[in-house]
Amino acid sequence: MAYIGLDIGGTNTKGVLLTDGSLRASYSVPTQYGAQGVIASAKQVVEHLVNESGLELAEIAGIGAGIPGVVELETGQVTHAVNLGITEPLALAAALTQQLEIPVVVDNDLNIAALGAAQFFPNPTGQPVDLAFLSLGTGVAAGYVFDGVVRRGAGVVGEVGHIPIDPTGPLCNCGQRGCLELYCSGSALDRLWSAEGSIPGPQALFNAAAAGDADAIARRDAYLAAIAIGVKNLVLAVGPRLVVIGGGVVRLGDRLLDGVQQALRELAASSAFLQSLDLPDRVALAPADIPVAAIGAATLAQQYLASAA
Repeated sequence: MAYIGLDIGGTNTKGVLLTDGSLRASYSVPTQYGAQGVIASAKQVVEHLVNESGLELAEIAGIGAGIPGVVELETGQVTHAVNLGITEPLALAAALTQQLEIPVVVDNDLNIAALGAAQFFPNPTGQPVDLAFLSLGTGVAAGYVFDGVVRRGAGVVGEVGHIPIDPTGPLCNCGQRGCLELYCSGSALDRLWSAEGSIPGPQALFNAAAAGDADAIARRDAYLAAIAIGVKNLVLAVGPRLVVIGGGVVRLGDRLLDGVQQALRELAASSAFLQSLDLPDRVALAPADIPVAAIGAATLAQQYLASAA
């Protein structure tokens, strides 16, 4: 069976085509702004993937799509996707189903990213491990997969970036002070250090810290400590076996992972309770060069449409 997954972002719309769970084709285009632009971008990616794979549209069993904003899974309606120019409710699943004549299911982008990440971290039985996907991007948010299924709450869920960690800290856009995302988002990291020529700021910061720059070391370690707090809070709140960090920061690779693990050790040093949780062994990085969210969208299509049949 062939399924297509779409990750519709504010910059690009990424797509993958899976056959029997294996990646057969991938493609990306700049996302067009506004409701009709989003639909056109998604359709363009789907048609390219089908043509590239040598299949016909009729051979695609279903399409999954992830998009930022508030999404009703049952209806495929999207609201508040303001960074895409969607200011009014958009029946995205229905619109794509009508144009492509293929069943479409739509979910929030964090949910599909978590589902995609779960495919890369199986437990000893070969099934996806229970995990939280901690996205460090413009903001900070999380998605959850337990028993291979996305866990959803009532109303707001996963907005861990707006859990204050310093009530006397800076004012957040949400109106609270000292929210987690002010300290460990990708945006926060970008603000810590200036780019050096062609070297992005985050890479330059870690380079300078490795070279012994005291200011860089202090800023890097404060950033890593904030991530560690986010990981600890997720483990304490929802109990995942693994917290997978995603977002552009994963391009820092082992320097980021090793630093977060060390920060978790320091966080637990004075607490036998925290030490018992083995926090450093419960964190991992999402694959940096794999369209994890698009793969999650295709997986969602397979799960959801099979259960609805």
